Formats: sequence, C-alpha cells, structure tokens
Amino acid sequence: MRFLFLCFLLLLPRLALAAASAPFTSPQDEVWLISATNQAQNGIVTLALDFSLKPGWHIYWKNPGDAGLPPQVMAAPPVTLGAISFPPPVFFSQGGVGAYVLSGHVILPFTAAGVSGKHLAVQARWLVCSDICIPEQAAFTLTLNGGASAEAGLFPNAPSIVPSPYPAHFSPDGALSLAGVTAAQVKSARFFPESANVLVNDAKQPLSFNADGLRLQLPLTGPARASLSGVLELTDPSGQMLALALSATLAPPATHAPWWLLALAGGLILNLMPCVFPVLAMKAVAFARLSGAAHGHIRREALGYTAGVLVCMAALGGVLLGVRAAGGTAFWGFQFQSPIFVALAGWVILAAGLSLAGLFHLSMPGFLGRVPAQHSFFTGLLAVLVATPCTAPFMGAAIAAALALPPLPAMGLFLALGLGLALPILTLAFVPQLAASLPRPGRWMAIVQKLLAIPMFSTFVWLAWVLFRQAGAPGLALLLLGAAALGLTLPRRPGFAVLVLVLLPSFHSAPAGAALTLPGAQPYSAATLASLRAAGRPVFIDLTAAWCITCQVNERSTLTATPVQTLFKSKNVAVLVGDWTNRNPAITEFLAANHRAGVPLYVYYPPDGDAEILPQILTPGVVENALSG
Repeated sequence: MRFLFLCFLLLLPRLALAAASAPFTSPQDEVWLISATNQAQNGIVTLALDFSLKPGWHIYWKNPGDAGLPPQVMAAPPVTLGAISFPPPVFFSQGGVGAYVLSGHVILPFTAAGVSGKHLAVQARWLVCSDICIPEQAAFTLTLNGGASAEAGLFPNAPSIVPSPYPAHFSPDGALSLAGVTAAQVKSARFFPESANVLVNDAKQPLSFNADGLRLQLPLTGPARASLSGVLELTDPSGQMLALALSATLAPPATHAPWWLLALAGGLILNLMPCVFPVLAMKAVAFARLSGAAHGHIRREALGYTAGVLVCMAALGGVLLGVRAAGGTAFWGFQFQSPIFVALAGWVILAAGLSLAGLFHLSMPGFLGRVPAQHSFFTGLLAVLVATPCTAPFMGAAIAAALALPPLPAMGLFLALGLGLALPILTLAFVPQLAASLPRPGRWMAIVQKLLAIPMFSTFVWLAWVLFRQAGAPGLALLLLGAAALGLTLPRRPGFAVLVLVLLPSFHSAPAGAALTLPGAQPYSAATLASLRAAGRPVFIDLTAAWCITCQVNERSTLTATPVQTLFKSKNVAVLVGDWTNRNPAITEFLAANHRAGVPLYVYYPPDGDAEILPQILTPGVVENALSG
C-alpha cells in the first residue's frame, strides 16, 4: 500500500504540470491541444495541435494542393493566434488529383498572445481524409498552472524545414535550379509551393543535373512569377530526406552579347521592318534633292534626322521607365493600345501623305521654321512614331533588359536602339563618297514623291482598321471626320488643322468584335495552358496585336500557311492566341514572365521538356524545326 502511494506522489507533479487538453477522439484520429510551457510569458504561450491519425488517414498541409483544407485555429478576443507552422508535406495522388498531406503523428505549433489567467480556450477545425473526407472540429481548453509543461518534449528541438544553403533561381519555363547540388547527393526531389494555383499539382517534376547543379522542371500553371517560395524536399540515395525552405527568383534569359550591342543591332534591323520603310524612302528622296550640295549641308540634314530619332526614342524610353517606376506596366508599343494615340498617329501619317502627294507644303511654325534641318529632325520623330508597332530581332531582349535596369543604363539602351535606327542616314554625314553617289535631282523625284504617298495612305487605312477594333464604328467615324477636316483645311488653311485635336477626348475603347485568332485556335489563358500541358498536349502560343505589323506579316506568311496548319494538325498541337490589341493583364503577365517587352511572342511547349521561344520573324521552316525538335 505504501508503494502504491509513493508511485502516486511521483506521478502527481506531471499531472499537475501537464498542459494538455482533453482529447478529441474519432474513428479517424485523436487530437489534443498542448503547450510548450505551463504559463504565459508576457502574455504569450506556444501551443500546438497534436494529431494521432489512424493508418490510411491524412490531414492537409498549408497549401493543400488540388483539394482539401488545412487545419485552422481560432480564439476569442483578447487572445490572438499566430500562423500554424507546418512540417514538410507528403505528395498524395489519387484519380488525377495531387494533394499535399500529413499523416501519422503530426505536431502543428502556433503561438497565442494576449493570454491572461489560467484557462485558455481554442477552437480548431480540420479535414481528415482517406477514401472519403470528413470535416471535424473541436473546442479545447488548457489549464495553465505554472512551471514547465510535461508536453514540452513533443515540440521539435530543431526545425524540420531548414533554410536552403544553395543559391536558387528558376527560368520562365519553370526550370528550378539549385547551384552546387550533385547527382551523388540527391536521388529524388519534389517542390511544394506555398501558394495555391502555381503548379499543376499532379504532374511530374522531372529531375536532372548539369554542370551548375540540380535542375527540377516545375509544371507551372501559367507565366512564371517574379519569385517562387515553398519547400524543396531532397531525398538522398540512402532514403534520408532534407526539407529546404526555398525562395527562388526569376532568372533573366542568358545572352552572350552586350545589351547595348543587341539594342544597336535591333534598331538597325528595324529599318527593314514594314513600319519604317515608307519614312526611310521619303527621307531618301529628300537626300536625293541634296545631290551636288555641299557636304556640310548634307551632314546637317543627316544629323538633324538622327537628333529627331534620338529625342523621340529618349522621350519614349522616359515614358516607359516612368510608368514602370510608378508601379504601372508599360511595354514597347503600349501606346498603340490607346485609341487616342492611334487616332493621333493616323492623322499625322495622313498629313505626311498629303504633303508627299503635293496637296500642301509642310512648314514649321514660328522659330522652328528657322532651325537648320528642321524637316529632317521632324522626319526622325516620325520614323520613331511609325516604328513602334514593329519589333525587330534582338529588340525584345534589349528592351526587356532596359526595363529591368536602373534608369541611366536603361536610357543608354534606348539611345542605342535609336542610334541603330538612324545609322543608315547618319552614315551619309561621315562618308562623303556615299553622299557624292546620290542620284541627281530631276523630274523623276516628283513622281517618286507622289508614289511614296501611297504607303503613307495605306498606313492610315491600317490604323483606321486598328482603331475600328479598339473603338468600334463610333471611333472609326470620328477618325474619318478628322481626316476629312485635315483634307479640307491643310491645302487652304493649315492653321485650322489643329482643330481636329478637339475630337481626341471622344475616343474610347469599345472592341468591335471577336479577338484576333488563327484557324482552329483558342484564346490564350493561363488556365487553358495549364490544362493542355497537364494533358500532355503540345502547345503553340501566339501573342499578337492588330497594331503589330510584324505580327500580321508573320501570321499571313507563316502561321496561316497550309504547310504550317497541316503540321499543327498532324502533331495535335493546341494553338493559343493572345490578342494584346487592347490592354490584357494576363498577356502582360505572360510577356513579363518570358522577359519580353512587347509582341510578337511565340512560345512552343512540347509534350515534355522545356518551352522554346521562337524568333520574332517567323518562317514555315522555323516553326517546323521547333515542332520537330
């Protein structure tokens, strides 16, 4: 009898100090509320839900995946509860549903603040699942009698998820890279994102290694975000698992050439784009008039044109960088998403065409008319104005880099782009032999000048079509009203032509019809892309806009061509078209994720493997090589 009494006394301290609630019991699990200490420190106490799950049953991680609900805790004021700390999850797949779960014995710590007195009440609810799911909830009460808690030993001494010691980043196609990790260290890996709707949860995550380290291909549901946070579980050849808390940043695309060189090359090639050619041809005729003139005069004309290009490019770059700095989104050609800008550009192009046709002489008002080479300067401005709907090779990467750089080097890239655009004309300023070879003036020049009015009028018609898609019939009617006013006033009363500007505030976006598309294509959305990739179908994405001339040329010469359409059908390629004629946040996000500063953008997703970004100038051979790679 004395022995039994002594045993009771030995057990008494634990019973008195044990900070554990009465258990919640069900056929699926047993759950307690426990504490790490038996009294609050400055009103704060560390608590935990202690789950003992029966075999075959599980609860859910903080990001449950495709289905489920993580455990939740609540308390009445003035007590406030912190976020639950979760251990590493386990991947669970059933019937095409991928979930992140916890099973067996699970401790979920959290903190309570504002605790006073000896009694603490906490409510909890959770979902416990096997072949079926059962929602459960319980009200727990703890008695805090002071001293150490007998339950403190249940709390882990070391965190089960540790910060990653390895540099991490991921590419726009979802390839997660971990530098310094070798195949000898890791047998398998899986990434669990903290946020929902980031990955196709039930898809595979292929593991590979290269000279830099580990590479895990993540099946993104849409465009890559600027950063990616979660838990990376690495299992070594012996079966030991290491859980790393990972925050990876989006890596810019690799390039082997200086950005300024890419910008210069892009600007130079831009001269060959259909947007700029009418202006260059017009400038060539202007230079032909100078044949036989002093080289100094030709140099001033060339420098005036270059100055106009650089000033307009610097202004455009300043607007882009300013919008970005203010937290907005701006890309190359974004101004053409505004019906007001399209209408203004259309009237300027029409006025230039009327001048070339000889209906009136374009002169500069006031002091501008006395500035040397003023016509060349404004021709340079016009060249940049009409160039923005086009994107040349190398331009996309250079402009994307400019929008990610600090203001000073970013402006340098925009000026390099302008310098490339002006380079053919600028060459005349410093190579006298070229100036001497200019054709002699003659009657032919008047004929050529009138012929050059045709592409300017064609450009106006194209802009009218763009405006119709943006602002509908009312917008087109306003544009034509302004055009008629210009046609009547410029030959007789040029000063009255500015009155058309009063119409600009009346232009509003009101799409005229269905979005741009290709035969058999679907509209682009992140959800559609994720669904098609999860089904294992190859996907071709075409991001386009009505005002993007390069896009329209590519679609008519390549993407709608019979061989390419036949290839899409034979390989069961799903074609998604994103129409960026008007602002579209989903397309803007996709462009940013792929480090592109505007349309066109062509991306091919094979059934497995990495996505491939195609050149901005397409041919049927380019598409065939991508689909056959």
